[in-house]
Amino acid sequence: MASQTKKKGGSLLARKANEVRTKTEEELMKLDSIRPDDVLGLKMATKDYLCSPEANKYEIEFTRFKLRNLDSGHVLFEVTKPTGVELNQNVADEEAASNGRFVRYQFSKSFLQLKNVGATIEFTAGDLEITKFRMIERHYFRNRLLKSFDFDFGFVIPHSTNTVEHIYEFPVLTDSEVQEMIDNPYETKSDSFYFVNDRLVMHNKADYSYSA
Repeated sequence: MASQTKKKGGSLLARKANEVRTKTEEELMKLDSIRPDDVLGLKMATKDYLCSPEANKYEIEFTRFKLRNLDSGHVLFEVTKPTGVELNQNVADEEAASNGRFVRYQFSKSFLQLKNVGATIEFTAGDLEITKFRMIERHYFRNRLLKSFDFDFGFVIPHSTNTVEHIYEFPVLTDSEVQEMIDNPYETKSDSFYFVNDRLVMHNKADYSYSA
């Protein structure tokens, strides 16, 4: 069964969240389970993964990813998972490569001038139904939070193929901030945290260059 929806994500403020206590990666690594408020308390990109690949007992697998400029419709980036191959690009190490949890993006400097970008994600589910499937994605430059995005996937039926487009409203950057990000490739980083029933089940990471 396939479904397709478009969802617009907001920042932490857009969801009217309560004040969240600052937390460190070291604190979270000691928890038996990690909840959304835990990652919302992080003030810098993580150095490690906050859960193992085995936490994904729902067998969620991402099979296609596309970025497009919403204003022009131009496709900025697209990748489809070949049969039997994990979906990842230019991985940082063998462990991350084998599990498809790290992506290195190389964009031109004009990418930083975009205001709205659509990210289309296709994913499949395994034997278990998925309730309250949610992603929190946090973007940083040199350990300064640029923006936090929060998306709800909702309910996912077993053995389904699903397509959703998330709308990213990029933060406003000063000219000096843009230049600094261009001059320092891969110091812009993101953590993508995936929750089912408010329990962390997947953690993906990425870094970015804007000098291609």
